[in-house]
Amino acid sequence: MVCEPKSEEELLARAWNVAGLTLGELGAQVGVDVPDEGVRGKGVAGQILEKALGASAGSRAEPDFVGLGIELKTIPLDASGKPKESTFVASISLSAMADTDWEQSVVLKKLAKVLFVPVEAASATPLRDRRVGRAYLWRPSEDEQRLLRTDWERLAEMIAAGDVERITGHLGEVMQVRPKAAHGRARRRAPDEEGAVQWTMPRGFYLRPAFTGAVLARLRAEE
Repeated sequence: MVCEPKSEEELLARAWNVAGLTLGELGAQVGVDVPDEGVRGKGVAGQILEKALGASAGSRAEPDFVGLGIELKTIPLDASGKPKESTFVASISLSAMADTDWEQSVVLKKLAKVLFVPVEAASATPLRDRRVGRAYLWRPSEDEQRLLRTDWERLAEMIAAGDVERITGHLGEVMQVRPKAAHGRARRRAPDEEGAVQWTMPRGFYLRPAFTGAVLARLRAEE
């Protein structure tokens, strides 16, 4: 088992060392089988990289590298090098949102420092043959943090007010709320407009692909 790195430099060295490997090659190193089909393999790239880099948080609401306060995010890139999908940030505790502010939010904790690891996502390439790209360590700029906070506060206010069913993926400039469940029958308790309890689908915060694409472009330009 790979121990958690003791410094940002050690983490980056590990991440850069696996760049260029395929998911199949890296999976074999850490004992994770890579399925043939991409649909069945959703999330497997993240599992492999967590093991390879020494992430320690598991399922806790903490950054993946707890001691460093760094979150790990794999970014599937299409053939043109752009993020192919939204990036999951954190599940939403619907019932607790009214008692949470931005400074104490899980989203801020998760996004304070993020290690972005690009992964090939061309559908024509078998999952095991997709390569890991060069990793980047991201700390949100003042402008990026302002955008994230504005979206979080608007969405959190709607949830706390009982308007969760009115939230769609169209809301939020850089961050959106989307259902986060294994199937459509899953339900969680949340306040309604009258303060009573309603049952609704679990949801999570996601970064929009255009935002993560802009972040990666900035980090590449700053090298």
